[in-house]
Amino acid sequence: MTTTAQPGAAPAANHPEGAVVHCPAGTGVKTVWFGDAIYSFKAISENTGGNLTLAEATVPPGGGPPPHIHPRADEAFYILSGQIEFLNGEKTFVAGTGDFVFVPRGTRHRFRNVGLQTAHMLFMFTPAYLEKFFMEIGQEARAGEAPAPLTPEQKQMIVDLAPRHDLTLAP
Repeated sequence: MTTTAQPGAAPAANHPEGAVVHCPAGTGVKTVWFGDAIYSFKAISENTGGNLTLAEATVPPGGGPPPHIHPRADEAFYILSGQIEFLNGEKTFVAGTGDFVFVPRGTRHRFRNVGLQTAHMLFMFTPAYLEKFFMEIGQEARAGEAPAPLTPEQKQMIVDLAPRHDLTLAP
């Protein structure tokens, strides 16, 4: 398959097969540490025309965000490995390897790795725009190093920057 949209570039409208985005295995537009999780973004606003954000996540045991709401974006998850507990409003359930979870916009939710091993999953937003939140707070991942938990400064950045990215924290 031909790559018609390079990472960070707008889709190529003149390609005979349409605006195709190809992100080869092991690559990403950008990979960031967000606390002790690793997010490798495969598709973002800039290369999907604002339609989709897709990231591969590596989440350590106990890792995951606090309850929150995306007022303008749907979110979906596909669990590649591990046990992830999801909050759906006030109720929780566990999703495991091979499970798919769809969270409609406006729904209070969160996820947490409740397993003993690192969990791997894909997550996506439609429309695309929330990747900017992760990239603004996270640190660029460095090969051969492990990410550290969120610092107090990064935790405060989450609180301060969430409204700018149309993200509502909902403890």
